[in-house]
Amino acid sequence: MAITLDNSRTADVIVIGGGLIGSSIALRLAQAKLRVLVFDRGEPGAEASSAAAGMVAPQGETSEPDAFFALCAASHALFPDFVSEIEELSGQEVGFRREGSLLVAVEEKQVAELEKLFWTQTRAGLPLERLTPASLQHKMPGLSSEIRLALGISEDYWVDNEKLTRAVIEAAQRLGVRFYAHCPAEEVNVRENRVEAIHANSGHAGGETTPFSAGCFVLAAGCWSEGLAAQVGLALPMQPCRGQMMEFESPHELPYVVRAGIHYLVPRSARRVVVGTTVEYAGFEKAVTAEGLQSILNGAMRFAPFLKDCSFRRAWAGLRPDTPDHLPVLGYSKLQNLILATGHFRHGILLAPVTAQQISELVLARSTSLSLEAYRPTRFA
Repeated sequence: MAITLDNSRTADVIVIGGGLIGSSIALRLAQAKLRVLVFDRGEPGAEASSAAAGMVAPQGETSEPDAFFALCAASHALFPDFVSEIEELSGQEVGFRREGSLLVAVEEKQVAELEKLFWTQTRAGLPLERLTPASLQHKMPGLSSEIRLALGISEDYWVDNEKLTRAVIEAAQRLGVRFYAHCPAEEVNVRENRVEAIHANSGHAGGETTPFSAGCFVLAAGCWSEGLAAQVGLALPMQPCRGQMMEFESPHELPYVVRAGIHYLVPRSARRVVVGTTVEYAGFEKAVTAEGLQSILNGAMRFAPFLKDCSFRRAWAGLRPDTPDHLPVLGYSKLQNLILATGHFRHGILLAPVTAQQISELVLARSTSLSLEAYRPTRFA
């Protein structure tokens, strides 16, 4: 039976998922004069995009530059212009800072990791400074005297990811993108190797869904992508990775991001500082736990004892979309008009500009300026 749709239920592109990744893709497509609809199971941007710390720092994510580092570095290079464009389009400031970050080690394992990072990255010509104890204290007074090794990365950035996500959504809306909040896509209709329509639940009485059709569909639903992919026969092994976070008010403004292993401090405006994190595979349980907060405090206070004088503001948890190889899923599925842009794990903020660039190129030209072969959706088959 044919589906009859009015003009408000048709689009050139439908994006499933309204986080920073999905909204950035929608923005790029709207700039190309396409009609774009975005569907989100909750409030757009309220999941992993808002729960992150906002670091834009590819050098701290790998000891040895590889192909994935190259993708991260490409997005890092796009970030300053991306931020300027978003601030201009949205009229909102996003808290973008470029002062760099400090990588520190207080344990033997961390020392070994930083030593490897230093030698492999300096051999590759990446900017990295080995800091003496005196220069470290000059850069960041109040850090622990137990720090055994410190590296400075001058070209790292960070951003207030909550502000950035809201600004991207606002910019997209100003360009005509329509967002459907609290309207999850629940069913995918496939015909002759193409997605014909999605059925979305907009909360009508009786739980009825409404069909929406488009020429192209982009699945960017983070942790919730796996179920929809399964409906079209695509194996997408993905699991949520919970990260718990805390925020404090510091007596003084912090000049740098400071990282030691999985723990970090990220400055925000008004002397706020975000402290994280945990790496937990606990299903979709987005809970803040005493054990998680204790592990964050124990880890962070080993290198930043001044936290004891900071005022607690809040704590929260987010769910990162993780894949078996910890790499994102980017590109066409086995269906002719379904593209995936999901599985960014801990790198969703960093990779937003390059993901939006490459996925919009796929929609518009069916090719990309960068190779996405390593991230193809069918690699898990």
